[in-house]
Amino acid sequence: MPFPFEVPFEQVEANLDAFVDEVFGALQSDFLTLPKGEGFIDYPVFEQGYEALKRVTGDFRDLSPEPLIDIVTQMPIAFIVLRTMLGFTPPEWAYVTTQRGHVEVTQSAIRTLDRGIRMSPITPLQLNGGVTEDRLRALVLTAVELLQEGSPEEPPGVIHRLDKADTRHGLVSLQPLADLGVPYAMLLYERFLGRPFAAHRDSVSELVGDVLETAIEGTLATAGISARKTKRAERVAGFDQAPDFIVPDEFNPQIVIEAKITEDDGTARDKVTRVQHLGSLSMQGRASNDPPRFEVIACIAGRGFKVRREDMKKLLLATRGKVFTLQNLSRLVDCTRLAEFRTRVTPTA
Repeated sequence: MPFPFEVPFEQVEANLDAFVDEVFGALQSDFLTLPKGEGFIDYPVFEQGYEALKRVTGDFRDLSPEPLIDIVTQMPIAFIVLRTMLGFTPPEWAYVTTQRGHVEVTQSAIRTLDRGIRMSPITPLQLNGGVTEDRLRALVLTAVELLQEGSPEEPPGVIHRLDKADTRHGLVSLQPLADLGVPYAMLLYERFLGRPFAAHRDSVSELVGDVLETAIEGTLATAGISARKTKRAERVAGFDQAPDFIVPDEFNPQIVIEAKITEDDGTARDKVTRVQHLGSLSMQGRASNDPPRFEVIACIAGRGFKVRREDMKKLLLATRGKVFTLQNLSRLVDCTRLAEFRTRVTPTA
């Protein structure tokens, strides 16, 4: 059975289910692995921050702010550990700090601080006074207050973010867990609420997408094809939502390429809808039997696209069969109008 991009579109329309099976068979998923990316913290480094906090607080029995500020300055990874104890994202920590009236900490400021620490987690901070030091002190003071206060009583149907095994009753909860460890069932329960690797997965989501886009860029470059790669959320004339690649450019679009990776079927549906919109745009002002203004190509990866057959049918129809996966991306140029723009041919072995 050929792939849908290898046959006339009429054959794809006449035998949609069979071609859906072919695309499904070529889809692969890498959800079990994640790129580390810049600023990834390995466990031994994280543990250094934890042990530093444990020592300076006397096994978490004395959370005096000044010693904590000193250790965070000397061993910055302790700042990340402190945030993890709270269970907050950097912007959430900044928001609570500002709300408590210590110092205003903007979202961009804490993101910059947090990223800087992740890039050099054991290099002492060079603060030298000023607004950054004021913000750091305020953030640590807020963390101390919250860890000492613990979780307040909430009405039925509401759970407080500090209602965790180590912070529920303030230091009374924290000390025994630091001494004895966390019961495995509780660890699993809190992991269930928070999803393992969730924060890291979110932080490298663009890197995951880059795998497919980089492969497309390489394929186009090898063939010497001029292409305009758009930036995230970029506005491009003629498109209310800019496609990932435009060949040769947005002033004379002949081919557009959407690169989509998803491990979630709900997200896959949204991405199929986006490609459908491009398909409709390509036929704008044309009769149904006219050729489209530009060719729409979808390059996809991830198990999310394998869940709903009806969504894959829509994708095949919107692209007139031009659906590629990482497994058959080598056929991208030969089986689309991209061949018209090729200026280099790779010699065969």
